[in-house]
Amino acid sequence: MAKLSMLSVFLCFLVLFHCSVAYGQQGSRWGRRSPFGEQGQRGQRRQGDCQLNNLNAQEPQHRLHAEAGVTEFWDFDDDQFRCAGVAACRNIIQPRGLFLPAYTNAPTLIYILQGRGIQGVMMSGCPETYQSSQQQSEGGGRREGGGQRFRDQHQKIRRFREGDVIALPAGVAHWCYNDGDSELVAVIMEDTGNHQNQLDNNPRKFFLAGNPQQQGQQQQQQRETFRRRGERQERNFGNVFSGFDTEVLAEAFGVDRETARKLQGQDDNRGHIIRVEGDLQVLRPSRSREEQEEEERGREYGRRANGLEETICSARLVENINDPSRADFFNPRAGRLTTLNNFNLPILNFLRLSAEKGVLYRDAFMPPHYKLNAHCVLYATRGEAQMQIVDNRGQSVFNDRIREGQMVVVPQNFVVSKQAGNEGFEWVAMKTHENAMFSTLAGRTSALRAMPVDVVANAYQISRDEAMRLKMNREETILMEPRQAGRIRSVA
Repeated sequence: MAKLSMLSVFLCFLVLFHCSVAYGQQGSRWGRRSPFGEQGQRGQRRQGDCQLNNLNAQEPQHRLHAEAGVTEFWDFDDDQFRCAGVAACRNIIQPRGLFLPAYTNAPTLIYILQGRGIQGVMMSGCPETYQSSQQQSEGGGRREGGGQRFRDQHQKIRRFREGDVIALPAGVAHWCYNDGDSELVAVIMEDTGNHQNQLDNNPRKFFLAGNPQQQGQQQQQQRETFRRRGERQERNFGNVFSGFDTEVLAEAFGVDRETARKLQGQDDNRGHIIRVEGDLQVLRPSRSREEQEEEERGREYGRRANGLEETICSARLVENINDPSRADFFNPRAGRLTTLNNFNLPILNFLRLSAEKGVLYRDAFMPPHYKLNAHCVLYATRGEAQMQIVDNRGQSVFNDRIREGQMVVVPQNFVVSKQAGNEGFEWVAMKTHENAMFSTLAGRTSALRAMPVDVVANAYQISRDEAMRLKMNREETILMEPRQAGRIRSVA
């Protein structure tokens, strides 16, 4: 009996030892990049895999040129983007520029920094609710062998303008067109660590048209850059039809081989943003009527929205966050903060993303605070600010100025503060939770304010009077005017 007991204990120990070794070997691989998602989704990484000792405010590192615009990419392999599970880029589209239809492997938030345009989002299985009449067609084409015009029909066209945030689920194809008189500039964040992405954490764009590739030396340089990083795929070289046999496409679409070859874009050198000759002819309501309907719908949602009124086919995908009257926090001497979450744009509950727009007046500042449940990707839209980020060890991982056009990632729970420069500071932030929450460490709603005065006094070895002043001196919440203008400056 004793021998059987000892044998059982030994076998249990052997199994546990084997499991621990296997776990350790698996864990050692989690920090590596793999074409098949070996790294896992957000929340599955071990904390030691992310070395965030030194964050940087960065500008785009790569440019992808096309006939009617350019796309600028931030380095998604940089530690702060990789560990947050996000990728970012900036599209600059010229007037009459059409961004070719494409979809991505991750849900996306788009902020319209400048300009206006129209967008089509192709939801699989949804009806084509925009239909031309029998007497008139926007397309102007004719059927073969007859004089009757084509009757076009397609899914809804959405208009967007400066200050809009556009939400797109993973795998949903979309296109956009600049119908304005100036350049259209859009800042884009893809949440590659999202539950909707079952691939790896590399951003992948699947184009449905054209031959979206860089030309000449720039194309070769970017290919070499990706090859040095050990990636097994190249990004943005050819559309999804180009890999199929021409006969397969001809049969699938019921067209001749020449038309099928056009689908593959083999001889198309215009890139991923093309120029439309004349105006883009699509079915859409008049602009004034569309804006009126949008305003009425917005008021209606403000009164009774609970998210149940929407289906995926009728979901609102666009919401403007530039309007000062919509601010959630406002201090007439400091600035304003507007949040966009699953309560005012229900589709974000499905995407598990949110956004905010912040404005700080000259020398105004935000006291130390942190996001409880989300990473924050902050893009400076105007001016500059002195910004400091502190990690869990109490070490400053960022203490520098962030300027217009730069981006920095603020990891979850890292404490951040910022003070505007002489011309103020504006930013937009995209966050990896549908209802991202923050907690302040100073001011009326701070953690210190919620503590008993004796706890504060003993924790910081100060008198009860000093502890009371520490708690009560500031009545503002998240936006504060400086007690002495311009006194907070970097010591670096």
